[in-house]
Amino acid sequence: MSRHSGRSAQKERTRKAILDGARTLLTEGKPVTVAAAAEKHNISKATAYRYFSDPALLVAEAGLDISVASYDEIVADVPSVREKLKAISLYFFDLAIDNEAGFRQFVGMTLAAWNPDGTQSPVRRGARRILMYERALASDDLGLTGPEQEKLIHALSTATGTEAMIALLDVANVNHATARETVSEIADALLDRYLGRET
Repeated sequence: MSRHSGRSAQKERTRKAILDGARTLLTEGKPVTVAAAAEKHNISKATAYRYFSDPALLVAEAGLDISVASYDEIVADVPSVREKLKAISLYFFDLAIDNEAGFRQFVGMTLAAWNPDGTQSPVRRGARRILMYERALASDDLGLTGPEQEKLIHALSTATGTEAMIALLDVANVNHATARETVSEIADALLDRYLGRET
């Protein structure tokens, strides 16, 4: 495993630990604060606030995170990096569709927490897909430079999940099946662009 993918995996573990702490507090019927959730796994308050700045968003994401599969589960038995990247894209779109109400509420909360005067750090949502794309790309040398990998990850990230669900269902006014097919086609087009067409 490369140093980059090692850092990504550590970030994913830290985020999951904070979310687990929040779920534990909820189960115990105790107030959920960012510091208290982090303390459950001996994570410092400063570290925790780099992941979650708002306890309401932490609670919302903790509820949604219960149903998120691990990277290894998503890419199990998927042989190539290209297919892993596409599997991740389709997984996060399916997750949004299957949990549509919760994800719409969560997006609404993140938008409401935005501060236009810039005095508060922007809310950074889960970014689980980014960590998974990074792990997939680190699993094989595809000949992409670091900046090319970043561009591919950014492009794939915008074309799946809740963002794609809202654009396709609300703006394009298509049904779920057509929306999923579109996400699949966009992923193929991006992968063709960066990795070359499949032969």
